[in-house]
Amino acid sequence: MSQPFLIGEAMTGGYGATDILHDCTVAVEKGQIAVIVGPNGAGKSTAMKAVFGMLTLRKGRVVLDGQDITGLSPQDRVAAGMGFVPQTNNVFVSLSVEENLEMGAFLRHDDIRPTLEQVYHLFPVLRDKRRQAAGELSGGQRQQVAVGRALMTQPKLLMLDEPTAGVSPIVMDELFDRIIEVARTGISILMVEQNARQALEIADQGYVLVQGANAYTGSGQDLLANPEVRRSFLGG
Repeated sequence: MSQPFLIGEAMTGGYGATDILHDCTVAVEKGQIAVIVGPNGAGKSTAMKAVFGMLTLRKGRVVLDGQDITGLSPQDRVAAGMGFVPQTNNVFVSLSVEENLEMGAFLRHDDIRPTLEQVYHLFPVLRDKRRQAAGELSGGQRQQVAVGRALMTQPKLLMLDEPTAGVSPIVMDELFDRIIEVARTGISILMVEQNARQALEIADQGYVLVQGANAYTGSGQDLLANPEVRRSFLGG
């Protein structure tokens, strides 16, 4: 059986002496969407940060496209093909939309204009507001800027930490539609999401974490149909 495009395998670690993750595994195939869900404090964002190299693993490894990147810094992981959108403080509020997007291409030395055009095609409102300060945008529009900036690195894997936090249901649906479009271009998506039911509906693969460990793993549809998952995490 071939190895997934990305795998954070048997990850154990945390901050300081306290382990938050316990033998946790998350993986995503090429061009697919994997979603991490679970109760508050389950270690969802910690698992994402572990994959991105923002905390040291005591055990386990991270492999991207066949390359073991466990020892790489977050910046080196970006160079290897990872894009990461944190939940908060994910735009430069005083810079314009276009300047924010250009900041995403800081590692590149080629012509970024085709990628910029792709981002504007994906998020048309950003073209309309490209001269406007990002701090003047709505929450949903800021999230589009943050995702767009990550896409400017031309990632093979895009990681999103609760992309729909604090936005309206309509904006959430629109963001999920755009995430599906990104995956269709061949970019793998790993996403942490509080809106578990809606996220699993678009997920090829889902992971339910409890206290930093895998509680349930399966396709999005399988987890939605699992009576235990429905009762414990989806409100019945």
